[in-house]
Amino acid sequence: MRKIISFFVAMFVAVPLFPLYAMDLSLDAAVEKILNESQDMKKADANIKKAQASLDAANANRWFKLEGSATYMNMVDVAHPFSGSMNMSLPPQLGGLIGQMINNGNPVTEIEMPDNIFMAGLTFTQPIYTFGKIGNAVDAMRSAIKMSEASKEMVRREVKYSAVDLYWTAKMTDEIVKLTEQDLKSAQNARRNLTSAGRANRGNLVKIESDIAAKEINLSDAKFNRDTAHRMLKILAGVDVDEELNLTTEFPKTFAELDAGELTNTPEWDILNQQIRMYEKSARSKRDGALPTLAATASYNYSAIGNAADELFDKKGNQSAYWGLAFQMPIFSGGIDRANATVDAMNAEAARQDLDKSKKITTEKYDNAVKQYNHLRGNLATLQNARDLASKAYGFSRQRFIAGQTSAIELAEASSGLYQLDMALLNSKYKILMAAESVKKLGE
Repeated sequence: MRKIISFFVAMFVAVPLFPLYAMDLSLDAAVEKILNESQDMKKADANIKKAQASLDAANANRWFKLEGSATYMNMVDVAHPFSGSMNMSLPPQLGGLIGQMINNGNPVTEIEMPDNIFMAGLTFTQPIYTFGKIGNAVDAMRSAIKMSEASKEMVRREVKYSAVDLYWTAKMTDEIVKLTEQDLKSAQNARRNLTSAGRANRGNLVKIESDIAAKEINLSDAKFNRDTAHRMLKILAGVDVDEELNLTTEFPKTFAELDAGELTNTPEWDILNQQIRMYEKSARSKRDGALPTLAATASYNYSAIGNAADELFDKKGNQSAYWGLAFQMPIFSGGIDRANATVDAMNAEAARQDLDKSKKITTEKYDNAVKQYNHLRGNLATLQNARDLASKAYGFSRQRFIAGQTSAIELAEASSGLYQLDMALLNSKYKILMAAESVKKLGE
């Protein structure tokens, strides 16, 4: 009974040492989460919508415009501002003449004028031909939309590359912790073998104790780096930082030959090509500002005058309307159209030079990534063989050390050689994976 109780107590104590639940996270799932959480991707979507709105604004100039206006005025007699009416004084000659006509011969000294005026109107304008001003502006905005779409693709590739880098970095720190734990455990076993054999050689014991202390520091550093890498991965993937992660995608043991052709296009080149086109079309539109505009136009106006505001609509007011063609011809604007067109033309030239530079640099980066992949892949088998031989050498040294046939110094050197080759092999796999990802980012 005591044995059973001791067993359950031991299990209860051991359980907290391991996480009860860890979130499984594959490489593809991590990339998808980071893409969904990326603020850069959300900004790219907003930029596409902004470009589409700019196209709508440019297209709006093609359609008719209907404008309405309404005005009410109450005229004030400046000489008698508080009289409540608008009166006009007449000279005696004119007043007498009017009096003979309408007032039985009595002179008229003042006439009361209507002081309430209401005016309303509608104006219709439809552009017919603008000599390229609107068309080129619309084409420029279409290029801006294509620019924003290519920019989103470039951002997506950058975010994906960063996500893959974060995942493999975190996975590499996991493997480094395992390698460092195994390295420390081997040193601890060597100490146990040395002390269990009887009176230990003091020089060997000091050397092993020194190695153990150094490897304990290495393990502490490795765990710190692992926790840091996992935390950054969780933050960018939108995972709770207190969640334990189990990275399920393992480092490949072998790598296939890279199928990479000549680099012919990239999102950055698409952006610059569309930028050149946008500035060229914008420059044409601004040059066309010096050309005339032909439009159809129509208008309707209504006006009424009365002594009081409530009398304005008691009787029909005056109405007028017209339709016709309007031809507008700029005569002199101080050269602003030409100056603005020159600015856009120089922006197009700058984008053209940026494109030429990008083609040279990006092509070189792409070729180097392909070369690096093939170089590292070609050396991987040799590096793996070297690591396996180092493992055998460590095994032989360990057996001789247990038998008392060699020193702790030789054992430490064999252990260090194996550890370094394990790290080199892991680092080489990481570099191969990231070289392949660089090729995808630039030429996918």
